[in-house]
Amino acid sequence: MYGLHGKMTAQPGQREALLAALLRGAEMLGDLDGCYAYIVSRASDDADAIWVTEVWRSPADHQASLSHEAIRSLITEARPLIAGMSDRSEFEPVGGKGVPA
Repeated sequence: MYGLHGKMTAQPGQREALLAALLRGAEMLGDLDGCYAYIVSRASDDADAIWVTEVWRSPADHQASLSHEAIRSLITEARPLIAGMSDRSEFEPVGGKGVPA
């Protein structure tokens, strides 16, 4: 398995719009094979920050999702709302609730 966790900072005052776009993306990912989890969270210590946690069957599945036409369109829409990205880390999920065995 393959996981990603990272922090996005929205343009000032645009966090809710960015959250809405990311949540639409999460709905789209529900139809793609290989995505086990896509969790979008508000940061409690920063009014413009969002955390995203993803769990995929493989890095190739994650990469393939980025070429999906609807996902690419959503990325194009969301990009102007993003001021920056930081604290990105890759990890290997080994188990837990919601993680396939």
